[in-house]
Amino acid sequence: MKFDSPLRSSTTADLPVLPAARIAGRDVHACDAAGRSAICNAATGATIAWQDTASAAQIDEAVRAARASFEAWRATAAALRSAILHKVAECVEAQRARLVDVQMHVSGKPRAEAETDVSDVAATFTYYADLCNEAAAFSTEAVVVPDASVAAERFYDPVGVAALIVPWNFPMVTSAWKIAPALAAGCTVVLKPSELTSPAEHALVDLLAQAGVPNGVVNVVNGGAEVGARLTTHPLVDKISFTGSTAAGRHVMRAAADDMKRLTLELGGKSALIVREDADFDLAVSLAVGGAFTNAGQMCSATSRILVHDRLYRKFMAAFETAVRALVVASPQTSNATMGPLISRAHRMRVQALVERGLETGARVAFHGQIAARADDGFFMAPVVVAEPAVDNPLWTDEVFGPVACVKSFRSDADAIALANDTRYGLVATVVTQCEEMARRYRQQLRAGLVWHNTPQFIFAQVSWGGFGLSGIGRELGLAGLRSYQELRHTITLAGC
Repeated sequence: MKFDSPLRSSTTADLPVLPAARIAGRDVHACDAAGRSAICNAATGATIAWQDTASAAQIDEAVRAARASFEAWRATAAALRSAILHKVAECVEAQRARLVDVQMHVSGKPRAEAETDVSDVAATFTYYADLCNEAAAFSTEAVVVPDASVAAERFYDPVGVAALIVPWNFPMVTSAWKIAPALAAGCTVVLKPSELTSPAEHALVDLLAQAGVPNGVVNVVNGGAEVGARLTTHPLVDKISFTGSTAAGRHVMRAAADDMKRLTLELGGKSALIVREDADFDLAVSLAVGGAFTNAGQMCSATSRILVHDRLYRKFMAAFETAVRALVVASPQTSNATMGPLISRAHRMRVQALVERGLETGARVAFHGQIAARADDGFFMAPVVVAEPAVDNPLWTDEVFGPVACVKSFRSDADAIALANDTRYGLVATVVTQCEEMARRYRQQLRAGLVWHNTPQFIFAQVSWGGFGLSGIGRELGLAGLRSYQELRHTITLAGC
């Protein structure tokens, strides 16, 4: 495997070593290999590289580099920031084949999924590049007040230095969701990728530099949770944007409280797909498979709680079983692969333990898929479908983050809405119905940040992303994503001055 980032030869194996940090355009390695971690190919289990871990001093240096670059970057004209972000999107498209290959090689994503990820990265940078040129995003606006002797105005300023902490399930995509609006707003950033998939982030950061992002505007620190913890508590960080588990999000929220840092948390989900009696049946089955098993179920938006009208239930289960058994769970080098591996051996063990706990407390496996031949060395797991779990079973209530789906029947729309909303989360939902009136009712009553109606899980940069409850705080993407990196300000001036 070839990485284009500067690498140092490993002293313990003939494998590349990714730097501990990128600070003001300079790659910095660790002084020794004590904190070095392995990067594995999820489809084979083989170690393909090593990742150095940033020290406390390197984290401090990265934050200070972002702080030193902030005033110049915030003063950059929005039109110039637009041109740079457009150039990033162009570089992503020009390097599409390499970026797809990196994701397939590290995460084991099937080619179609890796291609979609790269397209999303380019689309996100393009959207925020265009938004830089929209006057409403940055202009000063007059505010009418009930006193003719004064004039009031409102405007938005960049919040400052943003710490961006991203997970491993969608390398580059989640980073783009954060970096693009932060740079558009005029913020400087320190990015902390997952240590499991950092080659993808390094490849993206290379393209940022190639596109003309000035040194120090985007910095990177690498490592595990301890690096993220040091970054979030740094006194010169003004804003934290974190995507990850709800449990980790709680720690981030506590850390942010000491300095009242601005905060966006995109956390877990336990979302529902609802199949009404009048649903397009084939579409419903297709959406159920995609919603539960895309990215091997490793997505916060997984619609792994599938609610099917009682009159369709038996027919649905038969068709769903056929579709799940037809999934080709294999390496991305297998041309017809439709589901890849889990990200690591440890994560697979966690998911399997959750399934065992669910079965021990009364859940019943209805059927499961199978792993393709010659895939045993990777971190693969066959899809699992559970039928009619109790509403308090952990497989129904807790985020599994793996290829596990639960199916329950319902008899009325009121029951379906109640079951869908009976969760501590509230990220997304999908409704499959041909009745527009009922679809409208579901869209209004479902407690979810985004509701899809008769569509796959389309995600557009123009549409904000985020949810209720344990699914997090704030919104990413869309104009709201830009505003999350800005401070709203007002002035009141004596009229005529």
